Amino acid sequence: MEVIVYSSKGCPYCEKVKTALQEWGIEYEERNVSVEKEYYDQLKEKKIIGTPATLINGKLILGFQEKKFRKALGLPLEER
Repeated sequence: MEVIVYSSKGCPYCEKVKTALQEWGIEYEERNVSVEKEYYDQLKEKKIIGTPATLINGKLILGFQEKKFRKALGLPLEER
């Protein structure tokens, strides 16, 4: 499973996404658009203008939407 989290500095929802993935034991690659212009350009090419933007096996989830994350990751849908 490939999980890529596009994040930015000072983004509280980016932290929520990363914390949840860590709690669920999901490995992910973080691409911080504040640090690497290349990552910013990748999002811009996809017409995405905000973070967090998470790709799970190519499926895009914007923001922190726990139910969508759980479904895309094949996890049970109960809340944390």
